Amino acid sequence: MEMSSQRIIWTTALFLVGTVVILQPLNANDWTRFRGPNGSGVAATTELPTEWTEADYNWRVELPGEGHSCPVIWDDQVFLLSASRETATRYVICLGTETGEERWRREFTSDSHKIHARNTFASATPAVDADQVYVAWSTPEKTSFIAFDHTGEIQWEHDLGPFASSHGFGTSPIVFKDLVILCLQQRKPDRNGPRIPSSSIVAVDRKSGEIRWQTERLSEVVSYAVPCIYTPPTGDPELICMSTAHGMFSLDPQSGEENWAIEVFDKRTVSSPIIVDGLIFGTTGSGGGGNYVVAVQPEPRPELAYEIKRQAPYVPCPVAKDGLLFLWSDKGIVTCVRTETGEQIWQQRVGGNYSGSPIIAGDHLYCIDEDGVVVVLAAADEFKLLGKNPLGEGSRSTPAVADHRLYLRTYSHLVSIGGK
Repeated sequence: MEMSSQRIIWTTALFLVGTVVILQPLNANDWTRFRGPNGSGVAATTELPTEWTEADYNWRVELPGEGHSCPVIWDDQVFLLSASRETATRYVICLGTETGEERWRREFTSDSHKIHARNTFASATPAVDADQVYVAWSTPEKTSFIAFDHTGEIQWEHDLGPFASSHGFGTSPIVFKDLVILCLQQRKPDRNGPRIPSSSIVAVDRKSGEIRWQTERLSEVVSYAVPCIYTPPTGDPELICMSTAHGMFSLDPQSGEENWAIEVFDKRTVSSPIIVDGLIFGTTGSGGGGNYVVAVQPEPRPELAYEIKRQAPYVPCPVAKDGLLFLWSDKGIVTCVRTETGEQIWQQRVGGNYSGSPIIAGDHLYCIDEDGVVVVLAAADEFKLLGKNPLGEGSRSTPAVADHRLYLRTYSHLVSIGGK
């Protein structure tokens, strides 16, 4: 794909901005949201093992119930959700990073309800900052959005209304400055059915719990995409979201007002956007196929730069490093392309099925297949398999990294590796 000189100028400028926004670590000890810094999936840590056995674990802890919720880490504490498959009881759990000892657990009774067979009642990942940890889950009648301090005391709580999806809940909050933001983009109601005011994007003052804004956003089908922050070369930061109905779109994170939108999706948005080299990447797909990746150029005006349709992922999120974009498909085919043009560099089948997303730490790609095998590849322009490491239990979760340690969640266990 040939680019104009104007596009090259904008790409160069935005690469510098995007590098600062995505890759600047908060602290080597912190992994504060789904897929880490700004949702990029890129860790500050560079020294992690590629092969291991159980003897190499720092610890392996059994969790109550099950879940796909990924761990988040602040300082010496790990936070995550789990739930009972039978009763839908939710557990908010805090563990210590050194030994995996349970610091505290909070239990919330609920009513079991229909969800997708591949979902759980604890699939959303918390967000955490220096003061609090934020969690969300739903029933068909109620969406709970709760802030705890680091000792497990509730600081505020909201019922954000019903969540209309037979697949169940699974979207995660993010923290931006003084706000914590949650996307609740649900399916459109029937033509003659009632409106769903809870189908919206909500920003809450993270300290006081006051709802600062709530922007209605209906989707053709429920969206599970977790937003990220884009900072243009000039202008204020923007909240980047995705849905079938509105495509890729930008909101002012302080007011909830729309900056721009571009309709680029014709199927469900399950994965989350990332910003790389001046482009915003997102995927769309379905259980029946037809998946594709879009690269949206936001400046000087939003437009579609290119699409990738061959072996595109549906659920796993993209991840990128040094001008290379890695696409890990649900069926275990990994593709490496150039971020600037979408040109394919290599494509290789690694085997397995995947619902979690890949991350990058140093020069390595890590992704857990549904059988609980951690596949490690070189994050490079040449395919190289570095390791396959079974965890002994299935997983549909995404790794987390903090303080030179890798945290791996299976259905009912959390494992810590590295840092020794």
